[in-house]
Amino acid sequence: MIKLLDCTLRDGGYYNNWDFSENLIHEYLVAMQTAGIDVVELGLRSLKNNGFKGPCAFTTDEFLQGLTIPSGLAVGVMINGSELVSDIPQVQALERLFPNSAENSPVELVRIACHVHEFAASLPAVTWLKERGYKVGFNLMQVADRTEAEVKALAREAKSYPLDALYFADSMGSMNPDQAAQIIQWMRTEWKGPMGIHTHDNLGLALSNTLRAIDEGVTWVDATVTGMGRGPGNARTEELAIELAERRDKQVSMVPLMALLRKHFKPMQEHYGWGTNPYYYLAGKYGIHPTYIQEMLSDSRYDEEDVLAVIEHLRVEGGKKFSLNTLDAARHFYRGEAKGNWSPKQAFEGRDVLLLGTGPGVARHRKALERYIKQEKPLVVALNTQSAIDAELIDLRVACHPVRLLADCEAHTKLPQPLITPLSMLPADVRASLADKEVLDYGLKVEPNTFMFGETFCAAPTSLVVAYALAVVSSGNANKVAMAGFDGYGADDPRSQEMHQLFEQYLATEQAVNLVAVTPTRYGLHAESVYAL
Repeated sequence: MIKLLDCTLRDGGYYNNWDFSENLIHEYLVAMQTAGIDVVELGLRSLKNNGFKGPCAFTTDEFLQGLTIPSGLAVGVMINGSELVSDIPQVQALERLFPNSAENSPVELVRIACHVHEFAASLPAVTWLKERGYKVGFNLMQVADRTEAEVKALAREAKSYPLDALYFADSMGSMNPDQAAQIIQWMRTEWKGPMGIHTHDNLGLALSNTLRAIDEGVTWVDATVTGMGRGPGNARTEELAIELAERRDKQVSMVPLMALLRKHFKPMQEHYGWGTNPYYYLAGKYGIHPTYIQEMLSDSRYDEEDVLAVIEHLRVEGGKKFSLNTLDAARHFYRGEAKGNWSPKQAFEGRDVLLLGTGPGVARHRKALERYIKQEKPLVVALNTQSAIDAELIDLRVACHPVRLLADCEAHTKLPQPLITPLSMLPADVRASLADKEVLDYGLKVEPNTFMFGETFCAAPTSLVVAYALAVVSSGNANKVAMAGFDGYGADDPRSQEMHQLFEQYLATEQAVNLVAVTPTRYGLHAESVYAL
């Protein structure tokens, strides 16, 4: 008998701090019953109280007693194994988490989620919970990359406890159906009781992995409405409910669930943005914790290049365990102390500079810009591979982002201009890609809210190439900078605010050079027309 467990209000809470409205929860419970769901895991139960979290972060008996639970729908909660192996003695933690026995609580099922290193120490909690009448499930996380011997050893340990279901979670979303089947077969050699699977959708395989697991004898399966869950999310309840209704040969009504999607979950999905995408796909492929991607996608400081650079860093350095400190270090991908061996003064001192951005303004006003260059002979500096004007009129190029450099390395080797970049601080693969290029090595370190202009290196508040270029100009003691192709973004685009802030920070420094936008711009820069220069 397959048990379909919906854990939307628990797993989905990673997006909205478990703050689901009572109206949504009421409609959700009705939809779950009519769609044939067996168990609803209505949230976490936790002793931690850091920052605001909604009711489903604690899921107390008092909260649950205020809900109308439809008949036939079992209620579950999840606790994290880390809270059972903390400074608080385990029994004391359990007594605080579950002050009532099962007969006096709306909760029927307790699931314990734990990493492999917490498993043995957490298992005694099973006996304590069973003695108080609860059904108990155990969710083993991050087992996809464990060896056969390790998986079998974990299953062997579980045999000594009266578990109602032993789950494994595809925590990184990196499994395919064959790998899921392999884990099941290994566990089955030792564990003969009910098994469950919790899948993530990084690779778009959450449903396929779940269905394959059912074919392999798994009888507990998880899903969430629209897949709402940490990172890219999970198998979708609306799809798995249809599949299981067919396998059970049982009629269900999907109407309340579809209404729930339209009214509540689709708007939330548009707002929070869960669901798989190429970034989550890469994270699944390389075994990187999905919360890294979730954090970056919700932070406007991270553009596409940043996200890809962090993924590459974590692929090499390892990212199975999420850490904000690791994320911050990964974004600052320039290695070691800031250093370089080239001084911008050689090229920039006393010169007027024309800085060519990547916006469409350069191509649109190409003739006027080329005329200005030929008449006034400024030092012409292009960002990255900007090539909208005659290449012979460009003197230097500036680039600093490792991922962008890797993507553009072939173009850079064909372009005739020397390239200013923090070469000695870049990863080895980037340095190798530029081996045949004339490079001017000017160092860079990224420090929040900081501009510093040294002789052969600088500090900037962001890894954006325009910040690096402005630091180069100031270090070189240029006279003034005419800026073309800095069109800007729409008012609602988070990059717009980031650029406004960047220019304000730069212009507030003592060594800032006068900036004049000579093509249309949305930024608050002093503006003149290239046609009148």
